[in-house]
Amino acid sequence: MKAIVLAVLVCVVFSACRQNGNFRNYTSDPLLYCKTVKKLNDVVLQNGFPPMIASRNYVYANIAAYECIAAGDSSYQSLAGQIRHMPAMPKADKSKPVDYQLAALLAFTKVGNAVTFPEGSLMGYYEKLVSAADSAGIPGETLQNSIAFSDTMVNSIMAWSKKDNYAQLRTASRYTVIDTPGRWVPTPPSYTSAIEPHWMEIRPMVLDSASACRPIAPPNFDVNNKNGEYYKAMIEVMTVGDSLTEEQKHIADFWDDNPSKLNVTGHVSFVTKKFSPPGHWMNIVGIAAQKAKADFNSTVAAYALTSIALFDGFISCWDEKYRSNYIRPESVINKMVNPDWRPYIQTPPFPSYTSGHATVSAAAAEVMSASFGDNLSFTDTSLLEFGIKNREIKSFRGAAAEAALSRLYGGIHYRFDNDNGAVAGKRLGELIVNRIHIKTDNKTLGKSN
Repeated sequence: MKAIVLAVLVCVVFSACRQNGNFRNYTSDPLLYCKTVKKLNDVVLQNGFPPMIASRNYVYANIAAYECIAAGDSSYQSLAGQIRHMPAMPKADKSKPVDYQLAALLAFTKVGNAVTFPEGSLMGYYEKLVSAADSAGIPGETLQNSIAFSDTMVNSIMAWSKKDNYAQLRTASRYTVIDTPGRWVPTPPSYTSAIEPHWMEIRPMVLDSASACRPIAPPNFDVNNKNGEYYKAMIEVMTVGDSLTEEQKHIADFWDDNPSKLNVTGHVSFVTKKFSPPGHWMNIVGIAAQKAKADFNSTVAAYALTSIALFDGFISCWDEKYRSNYIRPESVINKMVNPDWRPYIQTPPFPSYTSGHATVSAAAAEVMSASFGDNLSFTDTSLLEFGIKNREIKSFRGAAAEAALSRLYGGIHYRFDNDNGAVAGKRLGELIVNRIHIKTDNKTLGKSN
């Protein structure tokens, strides 16, 4: 009889725990959101999305999650209207129980699944999120309401995303290679045509136009004037590349972020994959949020704001790349100085000026500094899975500066590509911080009180 009573008591207690909201320990875990972003990051990596397309994958998924959070937490403001072309997002029926954190997780996953390929690549993970929430004790009504609200948000975000000109650009004209002095030409080893030459035609999030944060013009291409700015910058790339220290090599490798490197050995070739710059910065957001002990909502907001900076950063940078169509250092050095010279890392297939990594990293650093402050130091473990040791990062702006300098060490950019790109990226980041207001009290993100 005592055993029966005890069993009944255990069932009552377990049922009470389920109804008292202990499931929220699972759904509101900020680390779970970081792991969910990493799932999308892995899909982007495995399928070799170029960095500018990757930035689009992340931005819509993170905004979908953020809007779920803003719908359930009055201390966060919707991005609708702040992003001028973004329509009003769905409002939850407050009379129905909804777990907004779970809705955010599900919305991120479904949007991430919709904007990437292969079709259905994230839906297995989606089902695991639903099953885990159920196992954690979420009431059936709350689970169904959360799924329904998430689906409504997904539909709204996807309808909005389809008006950004991305689909139309899939059939846009290819880049025309014109081998005139100073103009970009394909580089070894694959000699791939320039990718996404029309990316500046994608609808930006915050920029008034693709050229709103336009950098200064690059130096005049002149290989005959040995005292000129261009010649000195070209020679610097070669001399630095020929005398790299182990620390400089580590910096170049750590920030290489080439999503699809072609390796050629004799008649054998194969591709190795790593995170692209936006994927690397998505990892940094997760590491920094954990170091700052940010709660779930703050973590989602930091991802959303950073993904906006990355997305607009590529639009801004690509506007300049295909305006100036500037030649890569490798091409000039091979033609004018040493035909056998190769950069330490592989030159990506698009024009040189300005550096995309320098631009988007500077923009991301500004919004992350606004989110968490610029005195947050952390260990960046992003490249361990590729066999590249960690780096200690003293600040977001310091990380951005190192990312920019890495392109000189890697031999793929002139110093002015990096410096001027970083200036333009910082200006963009400041613009986003000034225009997008996340918290209603205008405070920085961080650990909940």
